Amino acid sequence: MNLKEIRNKKGLSVPKLAKISNVPRRTIQEIESRQDCRISTALKLAAALNVTLDELAGKSSQ
Repeated sequence: MNLKEIRNKKGLSVPKLAKISNVPRRTIQEIESRQDCRISTALKLAAALNVTLDELAGKSSQ
C-alpha cells in the first residue's frame, strides 16, 4: 500500500484524510502500519485522494 506516501505527497495529515474520506483515523493508522485493508475502505481512501486503487495498492497504472 502506498497510502502514507500518497497522503504525504498531497500534504494531508491523518486527521484530515480521515475527515475527507470518512474513514476513522485509527483505521488509517492501522492501514499505514499493516499495509493492507478492506476493499471498501480502499475505495473510500482512493476516492478521497483522487487516485486509482492500483496506485493506492502500489501497482503500476499502465
